Amino acid sequence: MAIDPNIKILLVEDAGTMRKMEAKILGQVGFNNIVEAVDGQDAVEKLQADQDIGLVISDWSMPNMDGLELVQWLRSQEQLKDIPFLMATGHGDKEYVAKALEGGASGVVAKPFTPPELKSAMEKAFGLEQEEVPKVDEGPKVSSEGKVNLKMAHIQITDHLALGVLKHWIDTGRETPAHFTLETKCMGSWNPVQGALESFEVDGAFILAPAAMDLFSYDVPLKLVLFAHRNGSICVRNRQGKYIKPYQQFFKHKTFYIPHKMSIHNMLAHMYFTQMGLKPGVAGKEAVNVLFDVAPPVAMPQFLKDNPEASGFLVAEPIGSRAIAAGIAEKQFLSSEIWDHHPCCVVVFRDEIIAQYPEAVQEFTDLVVKAGKSIKEDIDRSAQIAVDFLDPEKSIGLEPALLKNVLSDPAGIVYHDLYPVKEDLETIQDYMVNRMEIGRTIDLDAFIETRFASKACGQGGARPAGGENGQRSGALKMEEFKEKQQLSSREGKYLVFSLGSERYGIGILDVKEIIGLMDIHELPHMPSFFKGVINLRDRVIPVMDLRLKFGMEEAAYNERTCIIIVEISGVRGSTLTGIIVDSVSEVVNVKDNQVEDAPSFGTGVDQHMILGMAKLKEGVTILLDIDRLMHTQEVVALGAVEEMF
Repeated sequence: MAIDPNIKILLVEDAGTMRKMEAKILGQVGFNNIVEAVDGQDAVEKLQADQDIGLVISDWSMPNMDGLELVQWLRSQEQLKDIPFLMATGHGDKEYVAKALEGGASGVVAKPFTPPELKSAMEKAFGLEQEEVPKVDEGPKVSSEGKVNLKMAHIQITDHLALGVLKHWIDTGRETPAHFTLETKCMGSWNPVQGALESFEVDGAFILAPAAMDLFSYDVPLKLVLFAHRNGSICVRNRQGKYIKPYQQFFKHKTFYIPHKMSIHNMLAHMYFTQMGLKPGVAGKEAVNVLFDVAPPVAMPQFLKDNPEASGFLVAEPIGSRAIAAGIAEKQFLSSEIWDHHPCCVVVFRDEIIAQYPEAVQEFTDLVVKAGKSIKEDIDRSAQIAVDFLDPEKSIGLEPALLKNVLSDPAGIVYHDLYPVKEDLETIQDYMVNRMEIGRTIDLDAFIETRFASKACGQGGARPAGGENGQRSGALKMEEFKEKQQLSSREGKYLVFSLGSERYGIGILDVKEIIGLMDIHELPHMPSFFKGVINLRDRVIPVMDLRLKFGMEEAAYNERTCIIIVEISGVRGSTLTGIIVDSVSEVVNVKDNQVEDAPSFGTGVDQHMILGMAKLKEGVTILLDIDRLMHTQEVVALGAVEEMF
C-alpha cells in the first residue's frame, strides 16, 4: 500500500527559499497537492479551516509558534490528533530527534534532505514502510585474495580530496593495496553519511568532527583514526545589499546558512558574529539577531541568489569560491583566519572494522596520508582529480581552474598534517558544549584511536607541539582577526533622543521610522512600562514608554514626544516595537575610539542594555543595545501581542 499521491499536505516553513525547495522535492516524489504555511500559527489557522489535510510537514525553528508547539497543539485536538506529522528540521543532532518524537511527531527528517530521504520518512510516518528486519553487521565482503572491500562515505567538497586521490591511484593502478579494495559512496549531504554509519551501510566515512562526536555520544560504535584535512572553509556574504560600516548591520536580522548544526562551521560562524556584538544561533532557544539555517552545501549559492534576506554562508570549499565566481557572493574570510590549522572533517571507522581488519585500516590510513601529502606537490593534476571525484556527473559545474585556485591558496586547505590531535577536539567540544550548548561531552580518549595515524604520520605516538607548519594546533586567533576585520560592535550611525536631561543613541539601522503620538489601545495584564498597541498601516505594534522602562519619573506627553519604531530580536525572530521618548534630536556618526565602557553606576539604566558611553562634542551619549532593551520574558510577552490581533 502506498500513500495517496493526491493527499493534501500542509508544508510549514518560515524561510521562503527553503519552502520552495521542499515543495519541489515533494513534487519530485509525486506529491503536488500542497498547502503552504509560514509559521506554526499560520498552520493552526489552515488546519482549523481545512479538514482535508492529511499530512503535516513542519520546520522546527519558526516565529510565533515553532514546530514542537505545533505538533503538541495538533495532538491535543480531538479531530486532528491522528494526522501524521513529520518534523523537517535543521536540528540534526540526536537530542532534538528524540525531543521531536517525544513531543508527538510521527517521524523526523533532518535538513537538508534528498527526495528518497523525504519519501522514506513520509512512509514511516504513515506506518507504510516494510517491516524492517533488525540490521545485522554481516561485515564487509572479502575477496578470494583476502582483501576486504572498504566502503567509505563522503560528500562533494575539497575536504575529502585525499580520498579522491587515493581512489584515483587505485583505479589507475598506481597503488594496489595488499589488504583492501576501495568503494567510495558520494552522498548529497551530511545526514545520509550519518545514517550510513549507523546502519552498517558503510564501513567508514569522511565526516564532520562534531557530527562524528555526536554519533559516538549516542553509542554508535566508531573511532576517529585520522583528520581528513585542516582549514579549507570559506565565509562569503551576499552581493545583494550594501556592505558598509557598521558592518555587523549587514548581517543583523538576516539568515546565515551553515551546512550542519554539528559542524565546525556553526562554531566558527558563532565566534565571528559574537565578536561583532551580534547574537547568532537558531531560532527558538534564545533571542538571536543572526538566524542560522541549515542548507545543502551544493545548494547554498542558489539559496543566496534567491534570498536577498540571506546574508551569507560558511562552508567547505569549493562551494564559496564557486559562488564568488558566479557573481553571487563576496569573500568575507577564510576559516584559517579565525583558527589557523583547525580540523573540520575526520576519518572514522566502525569499531568492528578496526577490530577485524586492522591491517586494512592501517594500510588505508597510510595511503590517505600519502595521498594528502601529494596534493600540493602537483596542484594541476590534483585539481583535475578533484573535478572528476567531486563532480563525476558534471552536475555542479566544477572546473579545474577553480579547484586550482582553491588548492593554491596559502591560507587555504591543508592535507599534509592529518595526525588527530586531542587538544583540537577538546577546543571544539568545549566551545560547542559549554558556550553554544550543543551536543554532549564525550570521552575523547575513548573516541580517538591514534595507533594507525602514529605509524602513518611517523609520529611515534606523539605530535610535535608546533606541527609541521610551526603553528600550534588549536590556537584560536579571534582577537587578532577581530582587529583585522574591524569588527567593532559600537562604531556607526546612531539616532539620538532625549529622556529628561540624558542623551541616548540607538543604531540607525535598527530604526524603521519615527512617528508622532497616535492613539494607543491599552491591554490588560502587561508590564507596567507597556502602554498598549498602535495600528500603523494595518500593522499592530506594541508600544512602551522608555522612561518607565528605565525607572524614571513619568512625564506628560507634549508636541515633541514621539514614537520610534525599532526592530528588536526575540526568541522567535525579530519584531517591531514602538518606544516613546521625550524628543529626537539628530543622527550622529560615532567612531570606536569615542566610546568607553559604561561605569558600573550612575546611568540609571541596567548595564546589560548599554553598549558604551560616546563622548561627542554635543555631549555624552549613552549608546543602547536595542536587542537587550527588554528581558527575554518581556520580549515573549510583547511578541504575543501581535498574535492576539
